[in-house]
Amino acid sequence: MDTNTRGFRKMNGLGNDFVVVDARSGALALSPEAVQAIADRKEGIGCDQLIALEPSSQADVFMRIWNADGGEVAACGNAARCVAAVIAEEQGKPQVTIETEDQVLGAAVPGDGQVTIDMGAPRLRWDEIPLAEEFHDTRRIELQAGPIDAPVLHSPAVVNVGNPHAIFFVDDVEAIDLARVGPMLEHHPLFPERANISVAQVLSPGHVKLRTWERGVGLTRACGTAACASAVAAVRRELTDRNVKVSLPGGDLVIEWREADGHVLMTGPYALDFEGTLPERLVAPAGV
Repeated sequence: MDTNTRGFRKMNGLGNDFVVVDARSGALALSPEAVQAIADRKEGIGCDQLIALEPSSQADVFMRIWNADGGEVAACGNAARCVAAVIAEEQGKPQVTIETEDQVLGAAVPGDGQVTIDMGAPRLRWDEIPLAEEFHDTRRIELQAGPIDAPVLHSPAVVNVGNPHAIFFVDDVEAIDLARVGPMLEHHPLFPERANISVAQVLSPGHVKLRTWERGVGLTRACGTAACASAVAAVRRELTDRNVKVSLPGGDLVIEWREADGHVLMTGPYALDFEGTLPERLVAPAGV
């Protein structure tokens, strides 16, 4: 048994679960294989994403994110809520900032078990998603799954909320075999950085039901950025109001696409499941 260990927190946001490691006092060198080993639900700790907290020169903390497949990504809304709760408790203040790969997120932690993250403005141009070819209107693009004359899914909206999303609006999200079509669409040539694939069902102008195949993870109980992207897409198609409840398999998020500045606000719960230690052989200091 390794004597040198590093502590972690196992946390979740609506069942979307994370291993959160504090790397502010010592950088980590994580190979894709090490991330996969930690994320493995049979032999490892098990998680959808591995999160490293690192120092930041422009925010309270830098959040580095790896998906369960070992690939590093720029955004994870549910993880941001968990990290915000950790930092707010440490610093004893209800407002914190989190730097990610491409932006600084503001977070409000009022102490009621809910956290609101300002996810910034969504990116809506085809080259910001990004897509492999130009589409003037990203509210609907030409993409389908299934037979040409009777596609199972077609004409998704595409949105980038720190990561690329394709949202298909359907009559019944439960009727779609997302485990089958999700992987195919995630790796479609139209998405050079792959994409998160969601099916959304508008229940009312203030309520959307959502299921997501998450890039590098698979079927997930909740994807915060997918909830944000689906709300933006629904507003752009004039299907909902700017403030909606998004119901995911793991629970509900409240998403507001604020008209004043175009920012997306995501509000939802977080939970600390347990704490433990990782073996040093998996989480070695950088350069070792």
